[in-house]
Amino acid sequence: MSSGRFSTLLRISQYVPEISSPSRKPALKIRLLWTLLILVIYLSMGFVPLYRVTVSAQALPLYQIIFAAQQGTLTSLGIGPIVTGGLLAEILIGSDLIRLDFSKPEDRSAFTAMVKVFTLAFIVVESVAYTVGMLGFYYHVPASALPIDALQLILAGFVVYMLDQAIQKGWGVGSGVSLFILANVALIVMVDLFNPVKVAGEYFGLVPFLVQAALSGDVWRAVVRANGYPSLVGLGATVGFVLLLIYLEGIRIEVPVASSQYRGITGTYPIKLLYVSNVPVILVGALLANFQILTSWWASWARTSGAWYAAALAQYNAQGQLVGGLLYYLIGPQDLQQAIADPLLTVIFVVIMTLLSTAFAVVWVEMSGMSAEKAADSLVKAQVAIPGFRSTRSTVGMVLGRWIPTVTLLGGAIVGFIAGVSQFLGVFGGGIGLLLMVDIAIQYYQQLVQEELEFIMPRLAGIFGRR
Repeated sequence: MSSGRFSTLLRISQYVPEISSPSRKPALKIRLLWTLLILVIYLSMGFVPLYRVTVSAQALPLYQIIFAAQQGTLTSLGIGPIVTGGLLAEILIGSDLIRLDFSKPEDRSAFTAMVKVFTLAFIVVESVAYTVGMLGFYYHVPASALPIDALQLILAGFVVYMLDQAIQKGWGVGSGVSLFILANVALIVMVDLFNPVKVAGEYFGLVPFLVQAALSGDVWRAVVRANGYPSLVGLGATVGFVLLLIYLEGIRIEVPVASSQYRGITGTYPIKLLYVSNVPVILVGALLANFQILTSWWASWARTSGAWYAAALAQYNAQGQLVGGLLYYLIGPQDLQQAIADPLLTVIFVVIMTLLSTAFAVVWVEMSGMSAEKAADSLVKAQVAIPGFRSTRSTVGMVLGRWIPTVTLLGGAIVGFIAGVSQFLGVFGGGIGLLLMVDIAIQYYQQLVQEELEFIMPRLAGIFGRR
């Protein structure tokens, strides 16, 4: 029995406070108000600095975008522990290392307990690791302040977990993880557009800079700006990539299916071109962010100690700018000017992004239970058949296998290529951030449309499985 195998996890999870589900589903307006309140709390935590910590907000851009984090604040870890705990549980289940039958209530409870315990464990581990590794080693925070910072991060991580739970349990709309990512990327886009702060005598935000350039009679300066500042090229690329992503999201193969139990009930099984959605670029971004951190530490230590391989890790010019080494190619070109000046860097970075994204797409499909075989197994268990084919796992898997491996490779390569190219084109919010924002915004739009339909026709609630 699953309850016996996971009795320890279940006992531990019982001592963890959690948000109770509402007795009745709140009205949409009430849930939207709760969602807004939770979002305000999370964003406010991003403005509260840790004890004796002063860190640049651009310290870890990839990590910040993927995990909705603000370095040096209570949300330094962002949703990292929640995402990591959930991914680990999904991988263990999808790879059959742990077998659960989600048709059984006790197995569903075991999975929930597993995610909860994993998340809390990662909150503690990542808080300590961040405090010692980043704050202590990289930012030289006094040792006396580190225990306080670690405690702050642990408590803040638990608060973020509870905020996510409040939305997941039905008090809000969507999921906390998606909401926080969407809001964080949208905030970055707004900063790129309207930030009135001056840097080196010119406004950072594109709109204020356009006004400044127009008054000086040189609007062309806004077309391409140095140092990766928001430009008209970046604005055009942002709009173009948004339209492209929306178009790609709509491309799918509709496989006809029919119920084996109820005659006459037919439908389609959609297989999207972006089959694994934005998961590959999330994993690539997390991998590259961690590599950048480790390589940066290693390069700093190697330069200080005079190690012979210091130049292989990172090379700097007289102005202290990174111009070569492994770290240089991991970070990639930061603007269009750098991409044109060093085409080898551009090609290598885009190839790295494309290949890694494709590889992660393949791995994720197998590990998360999205392969043709697992999809076929789910259809057969649901007593759904493909007309003209036998309703067996092998036959349905063979049919789905015509498309799923192909769209996995194509989808992974496409999102990786877009993420790589959009970085040096100055896309607002970053290439990976834009992918996440568009995908999450589409999900929220679809959910709100569904909510509106349910309000107009309450009987649809039963069709969608809601109470």
